[in-house]
Amino acid sequence: MDHHTDDIPDDIDHRILAALRARGADPRVAGAARTLSRAGEHGALWLVAGLVGAAVDGSRRGAWLRATALTAGAHVASMGVKRIVRRPRPAHVEPLVRTAGRHSFPSSHATSAAAAAVAYGALGAHVVPPLAAAMCLSRLVVGVHYPSDVAAGAALGALAARVGARWMREGARSVHGGVRGGVHD
Repeated sequence: MDHHTDDIPDDIDHRILAALRARGADPRVAGAARTLSRAGEHGALWLVAGLVGAAVDGSRRGAWLRATALTAGAHVASMGVKRIVRRPRPAHVEPLVRTAGRHSFPSSHATSAAAAAVAYGALGAHVVPPLAAAMCLSRLVVGVHYPSDVAAGAALGALAARVGARWMREGARSVHGGVRGGVHD
């Protein structure tokens, strides 16, 4: 096959997507991927998880609420990037789910999942990172994103959570009265 070097990343993206989308032929895999995709729509799963964390972990309620805000903020940022980049969704595979929008880059599901994995993981919610990885993978199995969309979304989400980590930790201390307005008592 004769490839121009600029086409190689696109070719790899297409091939990986086609291979993972083929896994959706198994009804159990397709069902799990559809369920994850629906749960992750607009970051819903992660926002609910953060609010539940805030409700049950009263001593760190502020940190949970800030982690939830970071997750929501990352999701909103990904939607903004989508509007700028405007990459169309994959057309060479049949999607297993409907999508809220036409644009593919970055994956907002991956963005909010990675933000939640980093932020909630830092609070000890160790089930979130593997669930977030499954969410990211589900976007390929259902055929609505290229791997590069998912990777970019995950990087954006993880970066947003890391940038906000100090602010999140300050939220935990402020509940205990150690910090008010960012200044130690």
